[in-house]
Parts: sequence; structure tokens; C-alpha cells
Amino acid sequence: MAIDALVKPLMNVAIFQGLKPLQITEIARRAERVVYRPGQAIIEEDVDGDAAVLIVSGDAVRISGPGCEGAPREIAQGALLGEMAMLIETQHSSTVIARGSVRALRITRADLHAQMEEDPAVADHFVGKITGRLTRLAQELRTVDATLGGGQENLADATVH
Repeated sequence: MAIDALVKPLMNVAIFQGLKPLQITEIARRAERVVYRPGQAIIEEDVDGDAAVLIVSGDAVRISGPGCEGAPREIAQGALLGEMAMLIETQHSSTVIARGSVRALRITRADLHAQMEEDPAVADHFVGKITGRLTRLAQELRTVDATLGGGQENLADATVH
């Protein structure tokens, strides 16, 4: 795979958006190019992850994990699997298998950490992305809390009268 063919899919992934093209090119250069055979596990539920996997081409399905009751769920090209594993020690929450031949990039935590040491702006970028996500999650939780809290007060008022 030519490096240009690998950079474009990375640029479309939310967590990489905002990085400079040269930084994304360096991530692509360091990434492992992998081909998964039909039926081969790409990531496995409850297994320690050491890399994120970007699906470049091919058909993959999620067969287990949260919200995956019933039929397997298609994984779109350009999907980044196990995203947090490229940043921190974590276990995968789902199992994804290749339905056909799947070409992918494995972005290992070791390689990404090495790049962040060489270019601290990359580390700052990821800190900002994760902080933004946590801020949005906290706001959503406050909204849910206020909604539920308001519902409890209304219920209490209704029973008093």
C-alpha cells in the first residue's frame, strides 16, 4: 500500500482530525500493514489491546460486545477499532472478525508513544481530544441527572398535593 493511500483514511478518523498532514503521515509510516483472512479475529473481547486497527478495505463484522445482541454488525471501511488501545493499556470490549480479506493498519501503542515523545504536539492533540470527549460526557450526565432529578421532584410534588 502506498503511503498516500493510508494517510487519507487516517485523516477521516475523528481522533486524528486536527493533526498536521506530516504528523498523520508519520503515524501511517509507523503503522503495521496487516491483512486478515476470512474468519480471523481482528480484535477480541476481554483481550488486552496494544494497538488500534484501522480498516482500510474489506468486510468485517462485530460479533460480540455491548449492543451486539442478535445478528453480527457490519464494520465500515475507515472504522478505527480498539482506539483507546493505541493510547493506554485496556481490554477490547468487542470481538470483530474479518468476513472476507481485510487490509488494515495496526497503530501500536509503542509506536504512537514513541512518536509522541519525539513530537509532544501529537500528545497534546490526543489529550485535547480525550478531554473534549470527557467534557461532553460529563455534560450529558449532568443533563440526564437534571432530567431525572427534576422528574423525582415532580413526582414528590404530585404525591404531596
